[in-house]
Amino acid sequence: MALRKRRKDNPEARMRLVDHLRELRRRVLLALVGIAVMTVPSWLLYEPVFDALQAPVLAVDDAGLTAALTFTTPAAAFDMQIRVSLWLATFLASPWWLYQLWAFIAPGLTPREKRRSVLFLVAAVPLFLAGALLAWLVLPNAIRVLTQFTPEGALNYMPATDYVRFVMRVVLAFGLAFLVPVVMVLLNAIGLVHSRTLLAGWRWAVLLIFVFAGIASPTPDPWTMIALAIPICGLYFAAVGIAAAHDRRVARREAARDAELFGPEAPA
Repeated sequence: MALRKRRKDNPEARMRLVDHLRELRRRVLLALVGIAVMTVPSWLLYEPVFDALQAPVLAVDDAGLTAALTFTTPAAAFDMQIRVSLWLATFLASPWWLYQLWAFIAPGLTPREKRRSVLFLVAAVPLFLAGALLAWLVLPNAIRVLTQFTPEGALNYMPATDYVRFVMRVVLAFGLAFLVPVVMVLLNAIGLVHSRTLLAGWRWAVLLIFVFAGIASPTPDPWTMIALAIPICGLYFAAVGIAAAHDRRVARREAARDAELFGPEAPA
């Protein structure tokens, strides 16, 4: 890595902008390679995964409203298998590409900051998957509600590519949304953001969370939006609480160090 090569000539280990860009390109390529590798088992799992994706539509059909996924071109089924395999590979490779994100940031951290930031990896993967799971659990009800708007006597034949793209977008969006609190804690742990700053913007944060939930919600009803927004709000305030606890520990440590250096007349 460029940082290690220049360690002797550059004791502060500072990287030029071009070195940062090269490192970013390297990490992005490694993340993409990991997703490509996980595409192989994802391809083999295509049939059960597609059955799970199609299940909400079949449930609507069983309930009496004619609904089905359709493939409108000869290559649509093959294209669908590629899309689903890449989508599933993104989840299977999430520990790898989240590690690449951490590895890009880590060289600029002190040893203590690196130890703290490891918690990013510990929490990020389960939270990303939890967000995706929440959206997945909401989807069957969403499909049922949306298909109820079909006029009487009409058939609800959905292009498979449009339907799967819709599912992918919602599930990935909520998986990424659940990562935001982890990023907040990481930024606080490395000293870039104070907990007071995070708490001061809580009104805007809650507003943006509900706007995001309203846009990403698969149904137009407010209850689904609220059900999706409340867990994200909870994670936001939990992140603020963790950041505040960290800031108090840092303040006590600095006060003890000042007392040791300056004695009873240590500065406040």
